[in-house]
Amino acid sequence: MALPTYADPLERGWHYAYLLICALVFVFLIAPILVVIPLSFNAEPYFTFTSKMLTLDPQGYSLRWYDELATKGMSGTAAAGAAWWADLWHNSVWVKAARNSIVIGFWATILSTVLGTLAALGLTRPEMPCRRLIMAVLISPMIVPIIIVATGMFFFFSNPCGILGTTCGPAEAPWRLTSTYLGVILAHAVLGIPFVIITVTATLSGFDQSLSRAAASLGGNPRTTFFRVTMPLILPGVVSGALFAFVTSFDEVVAVLLIAGPEQQTIPRQMWNGIREAISPAILAMATILVLVSIGLLATIELLRRRSERLRGVSPG
Repeated sequence: MALPTYADPLERGWHYAYLLICALVFVFLIAPILVVIPLSFNAEPYFTFTSKMLTLDPQGYSLRWYDELATKGMSGTAAAGAAWWADLWHNSVWVKAARNSIVIGFWATILSTVLGTLAALGLTRPEMPCRRLIMAVLISPMIVPIIIVATGMFFFFSNPCGILGTTCGPAEAPWRLTSTYLGVILAHAVLGIPFVIITVTATLSGFDQSLSRAAASLGGNPRTTFFRVTMPLILPGVVSGALFAFVTSFDEVVAVLLIAGPEQQTIPRQMWNGIREAISPAILAMATILVLVSIGLLATIELLRRRSERLRGVSPG
């Protein structure tokens, strides 16, 4: 907000102090993220700025760690061409981890978006009993420490019947969900549902229910009313919740460590293994890529927020 021309010296001093405080807070929040980007171009295998980097010597910068993201785990026998791309797709450690993250994140997002949207629709209905209690239970995975949620899911997925005190069969029974893609997808969906519920509920709070009643008075059944009236208006909120759920799945490492097996290696777990086993600046290169992806998702969420406000007749602030 611009400073008015009639402001006195005290108001002007507070205005500039406020801007300085905001700038310092912004730097405090963003500096740990931005410092990763130049370090990912370090020519040396260090996590610190070298003298050549500080003097902006071109020899101090390199793309070697980005190249390692693609070539780590490859056989190296294929020449450039289709064989090289096949080797990259099937053998590269980081590519397989990225593929797993995208596949798991996609299906977890679909599941959490559908269930979260249905829950939000029910929670916004005035005749819904115990709405506050149900809302607290549904968003509890967002509040409870992730290590507790992940540990509970590990024991339940590895032996769900044993949790209930009954005997269902050996540990190798077909319902065992640990070390499976289905188990990881279900775990990530549980963690993403609260974000969808909160986002869609916030969107529905500004929804004009008279539109649904008008559609019903014109002969529209509940299904037609939902898909032709309600859904188009709350779609920005649904998509925003889906993006939050995808980011949650893409970033999750604790649940993956406890539930996933070697075949379900995701990017966060690969980065965790890289820190524990062999520290390499390739982790910084992957972190830089994830930062850019996050910026793109945040920009998309902001555009959807503005579109939702325009649809509801609210001027973006």
